[in-house]
Amino acid sequence: MRRPVAIVTALVLFGEAVGIVLINAVLATVAENQNMSLAGLDPDAMSAGTWVMGGVSGLLLVLCGLIALIAGVRDRAPGRVGRIVLIGCAVVHGVLGAVTVGLVGWAAFAFMMVVLALLVFTLLSYGPETRPQAQRPELTPTAP
Repeated sequence: MRRPVAIVTALVLFGEAVGIVLINAVLATVAENQNMSLAGLDPDAMSAGTWVMGGVSGLLLVLCGLIALIAGVRDRAPGRVGRIVLIGCAVVHGVLGAVTVGLVGWAAFAFMMVVLALLVFTLLSYGPETRPQAQRPELTPTAP
């Protein structure tokens, strides 16, 4: 069950990366075409910052997706750095889910929570393997 979930998680993260880049591209184009300043900021700086933010966010989501995909294909837990990256991605999705419910609506919140659930399930299913307990010597009473 954990392999398909990790692969689905990776595919969802890849799709989300494309969506984030497209949304930021639209926002950058709008900011550039408006020629308005927000609190004295240069419109070109706002447009460039939006492009950079979209690109960096997309790359980070692709990185998280690759880590989940590699874990699913190999059917092995990601390494320490991979787990940290996936945990960070899960935390960001949780925080953004809380923010989007007020700004965008319940549908966006539901999507963010589905992605969060996929990330958490992937992390938990590839958690530390249970090791067999070491054989303890039986305590036998000694004869007096």
